[in-house]
Amino acid sequence: MEGKRRKSRETVLRLLYSLELNPKSLKEALQDICIIDKIEALDEFTIKLFEGVINNKEKIDAFITEYVKNWKIERIALIDKNIMRLAIFEMTSLPDIPHIVSINEAVDIAKKYSTKDSGKFVNGILDNINKDLSEQNP
Repeated sequence: MEGKRRKSRETVLRLLYSLELNPKSLKEALQDICIIDKIEALDEFTIKLFEGVINNKEKIDAFITEYVKNWKIERIALIDKNIMRLAIFEMTSLPDIPHIVSINEAVDIAKKYSTKDSGKFVNGILDNINKDLSEQNP
């Protein structure tokens, strides 16, 4: 059974992906997803994640670039990149969520929405980031 936070993460993934393909304002993107999902408004956690990733995208992408060995960030599948962006935001900015939860959620979402090898790829990158973050903040 998938929880409310999983649904929020998947909604944010859809928002991030759609903005990559069709740039628009954050407000328009949020309105569009509400229309598509036939809801009046998104919950606070979803908005916090979405705005957090968007507002910290450069910092988050710097993490990805640093930890992806022999691979350019531009070559990473868009869905995998956005899954990692979401998890990295959680790991660096939401101390109430254990890193392992963010990583496991990202891996499960990658397995669901991306290729058969994406879960391993996402896990490898996020696990290395987690190790370094844990050493910096024991």
